[in-house]
This record gives sequence, C-alpha cells and structure tokens, in this order.
Amino acid sequence: MLVRSWAETAAISAAALLAALVLFGAFVVLRGLSPLEVYAALFLGAFGTWFSIEQTLTQAAPLMLTGLCTALPARAGLLVIGGEGALVVGGVAAVLAGVTLAGWPPPLAVALMCVTGALAGGLWIGVAGALRHWRGVNETICTLLLNYIAIAVMNHLVTGPIRDFAQVLKPASWSIGERLMIGELPGTGVHWGLAFGVVACLLTWGLMRHTTFGFAVDILGGNVRAAQTAGLPVGAMVLATCFIGGAAAGLAGTIEIVAVHGFASSSLVVGYGYAGILVAFLARQNPLAVVFVAILLGGISASGGLLQRRFGLPDAATLVLRGLLFVAVLAGNTLYGRFKIFRSPTV
Repeated sequence: MLVRSWAETAAISAAALLAALVLFGAFVVLRGLSPLEVYAALFLGAFGTWFSIEQTLTQAAPLMLTGLCTALPARAGLLVIGGEGALVVGGVAAVLAGVTLAGWPPPLAVALMCVTGALAGGLWIGVAGALRHWRGVNETICTLLLNYIAIAVMNHLVTGPIRDFAQVLKPASWSIGERLMIGELPGTGVHWGLAFGVVACLLTWGLMRHTTFGFAVDILGGNVRAAQTAGLPVGAMVLATCFIGGAAAGLAGTIEIVAVHGFASSSLVVGYGYAGILVAFLARQNPLAVVFVAILLGGISASGGLLQRRFGLPDAATLVLRGLLFVAVLAGNTLYGRFKIFRSPTV
C-alpha cells in the first residue's frame, strides 16, 4: 500500500514536472531560443559544477523551512500561505535579539536568536490559527494579509526606530556584528542554514510519522468531523500545526540574518515564503520530500543568472517556470486515485 502510494506520488509529480518543462519550452521558443540549449544551461547552472551545486544548496536552505510552514498545517487541512511574513518577522526578531545579546558568547547568543526568531514566526502564524479556530476566519486570506503587515512593519522599523544610518545603499536595521554570524559547512561554500533545514525536515517527518500527534493531525486533515467524533483536541492541533509551521519559517528568517545579511532590510523579501508554498505542494506535504523538492527549486533559482547571461532571459524567466510548475502540480492533484495501477488489489 505504502509503495503504491509513493509510486503514485512520484509518477504524478514527475508528470507535472514534465508538463511544466514542455510549457516553459514553448515560452522559450516564442522568444526565438532553443529549449534544449536553455534546459542544458538550466541544468549546468543548477548542478553542473561544484560552485553551482553550492549555490543551489544555499538557495534550498530557506525553501526547506518555508516549505514546512505550508506543509505541516496542510496535513491538518489548513492552507497557510504566510511563510513570507513569518520569515520577515523571524528575521526582525532575530536582529533585535542579536543586538540585545551582543556581549554574550556567540554560540549561546546565536542559539537564543534562533529560538527568538522561531518563536516570533510561530506566534505570527499562530494568530491565523487562533482566528481560524475561535472566529472562523479563513486562514488563507488571514496569512496572506499577515504577509503584507509583516513587510510593512519591517519597513517601518528599518526606516525609523531601528535604522542603522551607516547603511547608505538602502534602509537597514542595526547590524548584529561579525561575532554572531555563522560560517559555512566545512569544506563547502554553503552556510549552516542547510543543516538547519535538513534537520528541521527530519524532525518534522519523525513527528508526523512516529507520534500520536502526527497520527491525530492526519485524521484531522482527512475529516474534521471524524476527528471531533473521536474526541481529538481539534483546536489545540490547529494552533500547534500553525505554530510549528510558522516557527520553521521564522527560523528561516533567522538563518537569513545570521548566515547571509547580518541585518534586516528589504533583502529579506525575495519570495522564499511564496516559493515554500510550491515546495509543500510538490512534495505532497511530506517533510522528507520537502528536502529534495527544495533542492530542485533552489537549482532553478540558482540558474537564473546563467540564463540571463547566456540567453538574455530576464530573472523573471525562472519565476515563469516556477509558476508553470505550480499550475501543473495543482492540475496533477486532480489525478490522484484515478489510475487503477496505483490502487490496492481488492480481495
């Protein structure tokens, strides 16, 4: 049964990927380019060299965490799209914690920054879960609006109360300083955020696969009335899944601060949260599959520069491919359960 389920997921996901590539090929032809040459460059920019692999893994690190922000609540039947806002909130909270803890030993300070960022992101998405449970507010609309609010709050802070006027290129917050920046994985050009992302996915998979909480969440996602009839604490599970998902995105924001930027600015808003929605759907809300899908989408993002230099395609070309992939995945979701080959034999 499990093998058939995995085979069905793999087959439909592969078909969705192929359909998206065919549609993107048509887009490329309309621009007078060869699809095969563009795809070859796409692969080269994503996985062709060690440098491109490092760039791919660097891009994949936050996508794993923002993917969990949508994947975990989705298993409880919730469509949360607030990863972008939770990432921003987590990043700002990490900066404030880092500035406050500047004199502390770096390992302890960074650990507390991660806790603070994750807590801020968890509470941010937890608000949507609370409104969903107690007031019946649609969590999708709520988290979408929370994204705009988070970005607006960050812009207000970095242009006013916490602005570092030494930053002249664009408004930015105070810097956490070099002491609190984490380095790269030994022997690579990939920061430690990749390890955080992989470990978070493994822990989430273990939580969902080997605990009664995960089993109860799957029941809730399958049928709310059945969960209520079984006496499951539906409200608590809604809050918990939203909080854990938001915490993952908040941790992604913290990683962006301690591993990449060192301060909060508009550079945090680059679409990792929205790309995480695609990651979650393409992975079918499976935390283990999130790792591999994030690497795939990270590769697409990493190849954008090469496509621009070699073919004159705009950066948005990779966004077109992502969009086509998202549409293909949504269409592919309608095919589950329709093929006899993937059904269990009846007795």
